[in-house]
Amino acid sequence: MSTLALVVRGLNRRFGSREAVRELNLSVRQGDVYGFLGPNGAGKTTAMRCILELIQRDSGTVQIFGDTGRAARRHVGAIVEAPSFHGWLSGRANLQLACAYAGISRAKAGAETDRVLERVGLLHRGKDRASTYSHGMKQRLAIARALLGPPRLLMLDEPTNGLDPQGMREVRELVRSLALHDQITVFLSSHLLSEVQAICNRVGILSQGELRVEGDVSTLLAGEASPTHVVEIGTPEPTLLEQHISGWPEITLEGPGREGRRRLRVQGLEIPQLVQRLVEAGVPLQSVVPEQRNLEDVFLEVTSGSPR
Repeated sequence: MSTLALVVRGLNRRFGSREAVRELNLSVRQGDVYGFLGPNGAGKTTAMRCILELIQRDSGTVQIFGDTGRAARRHVGAIVEAPSFHGWLSGRANLQLACAYAGISRAKAGAETDRVLERVGLLHRGKDRASTYSHGMKQRLAIARALLGPPRLLMLDEPTNGLDPQGMREVRELVRSLALHDQITVFLSSHLLSEVQAICNRVGILSQGELRVEGDVSTLLAGEASPTHVVEIGTPEPTLLEQHISGWPEITLEGPGREGRRRLRVQGLEIPQLVQRLVEAGVPLQSVVPEQRNLEDVFLEVTSGSPR
């Protein structure tokens, strides 16, 4: 049985009359890269700040590797706001200052600073002023700061926000590597669903302060519904087409699409039977393709009707 890195039970946080987080229950297993998703205003950042005790929760419990309170916080490194640094100091000096705040002794601070700079690929720029760093480099420096210790759980709020494609790839590969090679459990929020699908093995989707879905990405993408196929056909006489698909509620007619072609969305039918029927009727068949669900499909299903 997997060790649980993070367990949240019954977490609530209200701002005046507004419930920002309501009865939040989630579990993150050791070794997970867990994506915490939700529309803007769903309560993701508030929930993360409550978990980290940066703001007080109204009720609920949080355990990190079985510990609570101060003992739990020693397991965690985090980025929950846009990273800021003293621009006139070098990247190394910024990290050494963070070592002092974290209670890391002067004797160990130098080696620890070098370790995290190397881990995020910034050792060669450690002596340069932070003000000379690109946005992507500052994000990696922030991750380096969160890795001081080192932590067993890394919590990242929108780690790729504002990065160009190169910066996003660097952060994505770094997160993967931290989980795989450093055995660090990662909990990250993001609105970039393709990024989350690429790096996370497990997700929770928050909507209007409530966790609506939690599960393995592979399971959520497989779904519970019957498989869906998209059948692309030519342009037969509309009456003929309607005649041959009438009585089959599993078929949805779409189009016209490119070059006047029509598409049939077919769910839960035996495709060979459908293809045979269309061919015998003289319907020009172009292609039959299984429809692949992605995380965006799951997200939209779960959050449909939520305010954006």
